Amino acid sequence: MPDRTERRLRYALVGTGSRAEMFVRSLVLDHPGSAELVAFADVNQARMDAHNAWLEELGADAVPTYHASEFGSMLDKERVDAVLVTSVDRTHDEYIVTALKAGRDVVTEKPMTTDVPRCQRILDAVAETGRQVTVAFNYRYNPLHERVRQVLADGEIGEVGSVHFEWLLDVRHGADYFRRWHREKANSGGLMVHKASHHFDLVNWWLGAAPVEVFAYGRLFFYGDEGRRHGYARDYERAYGAPEAAGDPFAINLAANPRLRALYLDAEAEDGYRRDQNVFAPGVTIEDDMAVLAKYSTGATMTYHLTAYAPWEGYRVMFSGSKGRLELEVVESDFVSPYAAGELKGAALHGVQAAVEEGWARLTVRPFWEQPRQVPVTGYTRAGHGGADARMTAIMFGGETDPMGRGATARDGALALLTGLAANRSFETGQPVKVADLLTIP
Repeated sequence: MPDRTERRLRYALVGTGSRAEMFVRSLVLDHPGSAELVAFADVNQARMDAHNAWLEELGADAVPTYHASEFGSMLDKERVDAVLVTSVDRTHDEYIVTALKAGRDVVTEKPMTTDVPRCQRILDAVAETGRQVTVAFNYRYNPLHERVRQVLADGEIGEVGSVHFEWLLDVRHGADYFRRWHREKANSGGLMVHKASHHFDLVNWWLGAAPVEVFAYGRLFFYGDEGRRHGYARDYERAYGAPEAAGDPFAINLAANPRLRALYLDAEAEDGYRRDQNVFAPGVTIEDDMAVLAKYSTGATMTYHLTAYAPWEGYRVMFSGSKGRLELEVVESDFVSPYAAGELKGAALHGVQAAVEEGWARLTVRPFWEQPRQVPVTGYTRAGHGGADARMTAIMFGGETDPMGRGATARDGALALLTGLAANRSFETGQPVKVADLLTIP
């Protein structure tokens, strides 16, 4: 990030969808003394207007808005120090490279980008300009994940030989990737890139290693036109205005949620983007069931599975080492209640509806020839990715120190991408993929 001086750092944000809200609230509410939001850029004026209306609700001033085509000139006109990129994944590189070449640093949402040429373009721009790209891998800041790193670094299970990592997206959260632009691999890189880059980055960070070779199988099993044989599909193209969508647990009601209405339904006239497509409609080009085998520079291996249609949400990570085993188990929601089926993950529920879904987390060390023991973890909450969002933005925008080195660079972003990009290539070829054949990272 830029060097901090006595004046507040000036941030512009490009891409005013729902992912922008965390950054906007953090700048305006949590760290107004050290950073300020000075401009929005987007292809859609209605979305920028919605964010400005929310700024005023928070007691802040609206900021100038610019069409995305004016992004470059905006940097100088608003005297921008750094850029926040929260646009559609396939466009990240356009804004990152433009900002770097204009002498600005960048914070980008994960994934850093979606394919090898775009990744190379970003790495080349970093090398050419000497500017910094920070990738918002918020899971690094989750207290559970920090504790995992500490236990491994302290050698409690010795040298890590293998990792088993299973991630389950439930039929509320997982379904949402199939309603929106993420359903097209050209936009998102698929879940191996958009979602799993979080997980692959964690493994790189935990092991202090880089991926070397990847073999993977992936398919579209449950959603899309392929999934109609399971009996859940209803015949409508998008939920809004479709009688067939009434009562469909896989449909989202944009009109019933004021924020989603303002960001998407009321903004459709400008760009035609529909946020509530039928998850079983044709046109899905991403996978929903993926299995990966990866080898790392340390010699360790990882087996990974991502399921996007599970009855509950959470993950299990198991490390087998020369002195024992470390096991992390997290249940974020033990099932999807019928009241919440059509909601977004984390949407506000009320009364009895909020209490029915439960979760828990447990970190266990199992040494050889000893009783297993629970590892205490402080600071973990069920909100904001386990408390990670607030911890990350406090370092990014509040100037807090980072003794654990959790900040992710462009190199880290590329290494996280490479496992997913290699998996995508393996899906296509049916062969193992050497990461060095895709991209060489110094």
